[in-house]
Amino acid sequence: MKYMIMMFGSAEGMMATADPEWIKEMIGFMIQIDKDLTDSGELVFNAGLADGSTAKLVKQTPDGVITTDGPYAESKESLVGYWVVDVASEERAVEICSSIVKYAQVVELRAIPDGPPEV
Repeated sequence: MKYMIMMFGSAEGMMATADPEWIKEMIGFMIQIDKDLTDSGELVFNAGLADGSTAKLVKQTPDGVITTDGPYAESKESLVGYWVVDVASEERAVEICSSIVKYAQVVELRAIPDGPPEV
């Protein structure tokens, strides 16, 4: 089963407030988990994202399309990176999330279905 693991936070806020040693540890962890998931054959793809302060929202309104600053919510925390994994079970996906959450305030796990729901 494929899952998307989404890591939330504020890269800008972290860089301004976190201990530099913790940041080095976190970067080392990210490099290692990417290697481990690649070696196990579970990593489909992943990416880190630019800070949410650089995001744009494009919305349809009755007056037309508008573009505003993001992220999607009035929040300092937004999606900062993600992994798509193909694992044997939801339990394995939760295990991976459990190791990531040390470095993020929130990690969201969401299944990726093979197609749209049947109607």
